[in-house]
Amino acid sequence: MVFTATYNSPVGTIVIESDGEALTGLRFGEGKLSLRFGASSIEKALHSSPIRTTATLPIFDEVTRWLDDYFAGKQTENAAMGTKTDGRITVQPKGTLFQQRVWQALVTIPYGKTVSYGELARMVGCKSAQAVGQAVGANPIALFIPCHRVIAANNQLGGYAYGQEIKKRLLNIEQL
Repeated sequence: MVFTATYNSPVGTIVIESDGEALTGLRFGEGKLSLRFGASSIEKALHSSPIRTTATLPIFDEVTRWLDDYFAGKQTENAAMGTKTDGRITVQPKGTLFQQRVWQALVTIPYGKTVSYGELARMVGCKSAQAVGQAVGANPIALFIPCHRVIAANNQLGGYAYGQEIKKRLLNIEQL
């Protein structure tokens, strides 16, 4: 079962998903959800009974605290992919082995730093920055898997699934 909650952030509504234990999705507003389900389906989902409030699951409380800190400009630790062993929020994104490898590399990018798509490709041992870019764009857990920290080789923002304005605002929060 997928549990869902929303968070009102300075850059818009964030939809949070969990399997009850780990964070499995985090998206800005309609973002990728609208691509997968259509905007009217999202409206129905956000206002229907399967929505769980932040009080129902401890993971939602943990994610809310992390998001509060992040949007307050406090340096936050990246999430841990896999098993929760050190008190950090565990994220469990679903994707191909290649996507998982790229996402694992993304969580190693420190707060306040950026890397280019080419650098990220070298980090994962891939010759194609384009393939890496596609994996970055498929990231289902924004912020916790910090895909917004990947920029173009010419130091331009590059693409972002939720738009360049949100990417710019997130990087500004991190004081870049």
